[in-house]
Amino acid sequence: MNDWSDDSVTPPTAPVPVSAEPATEQTAGAAAAATALRRRRWPLITMVVALSMVVAGGVSFAVVEQLRKDVTLDVDGELVSVTTYADTVDDVLAEENVRVGSNDEVTPAAGDELRDGAVVEVRYGRELTVETDGEEQDVWVTALDADEALAALATRADQVRLLPSRSADRATLPIRLDAEQPVALVVGGDETVVDDGATTLSELFEAESVEIDADDRVHVDRIEAAAPGDPTVRVVVQVVDVEKVTKTKKIAFDTVTKKDPDRYSDQGSTVSREGKDGERTIVKRVTRVDGEVESREKVSNKVTTKPVDEIVVTGTKERPEPEPAPADSGSSSSSSSGSSSSSSSSSGSSGGSAPAGVWGQLAQCESGGNPSTNTGNGYYGLYQFSLPTWQAVGGSGLPSDASAAEQTKRAKILQQRSGWGQWPHCASKLGLL
Repeated sequence: MNDWSDDSVTPPTAPVPVSAEPATEQTAGAAAAATALRRRRWPLITMVVALSMVVAGGVSFAVVEQLRKDVTLDVDGELVSVTTYADTVDDVLAEENVRVGSNDEVTPAAGDELRDGAVVEVRYGRELTVETDGEEQDVWVTALDADEALAALATRADQVRLLPSRSADRATLPIRLDAEQPVALVVGGDETVVDDGATTLSELFEAESVEIDADDRVHVDRIEAAAPGDPTVRVVVQVVDVEKVTKTKKIAFDTVTKKDPDRYSDQGSTVSREGKDGERTIVKRVTRVDGEVESREKVSNKVTTKPVDEIVVTGTKERPEPEPAPADSGSSSSSSSGSSSSSSSSSGSSGGSAPAGVWGQLAQCESGGNPSTNTGNGYYGLYQFSLPTWQAVGGSGLPSDASAAEQTKRAKILQQRSGWGQWPHCASKLGLL
């Protein structure tokens, strides 16, 4: 009987023929040997096939292990460890549902081969309004925070500011302020330091109880740190107050002179209507920034009260020459003339007939009814005019030289303008006050 080793199997080179003749002991033994050989070959073949499968499986496992990758995803600063069999950066982003757009930035590039141990960095693009050297523009940035964005933009201009989006009393930025440092907060000129800069602008205002209105100005800029750990990002709120300031200005009246053909030229001038000053109202819009006046803008400038012209009347009529005295006609005539002359002299000395009624009573009280009264204390005539008052009502010369009728006329003008209080004692005595 043959023994077959596991590692040297040699199958027969030819099958054993089957004879039609009756089997002999020799042929029977050969047949039995062939049958035994066949029975021993199948387990050996099965074992070889199984061993081949094990070897093939090991190779497949090794290949699979080579395809496996451990990578780190850095999505806007958020780190995630990922095990993947993806071939490219695009594939692993798709597996992790990380979507990127045209304004986003991926490093390595999205179509690059993905390697084991790689760090895939995704930075989302954000649109910011930037003021560079006084001009505003909208730009896209892929910075993690305002500090990084300002540092990058500083290479393009000398002065760079981020301008938040505004809506009434809200101001927002689509980016954190400073992920690693504190920030400086300046409100109305007063500065404080906020330790946690890794916050949004609106969150900062809420935490610090900063209230703004539509007029206030807000910007974010970058400053030099005075010492390590000091802020490099500054949030500035300029408090703007706008108010309307109203002022009035006097408009002086004009004096108009009119000629009166019915008035004697030697009577001087008189005020027929007193002038009144007008008023101009000026409204300005005054803008104060942090308490300091920034600008004054004229809103309106209108005449709210028109001035009233003063009217002064002067006469143009020439006074006629007095008629000549009649000639003497004898003694009787002389006597009569003398009597008449005496009477005329008396009338002339009294400046004409005294006024009647209340004006006569007032004249009697003030001057005893004598139109030529000159007391020597600065008051003259029937109604005791002072010279300035006499001239103010159109009188000329001295009141005591004018006729009683002229003095009464001027007194009436004075009473119409200022009332009976111009003669307080006598008017009170006569019951006029």
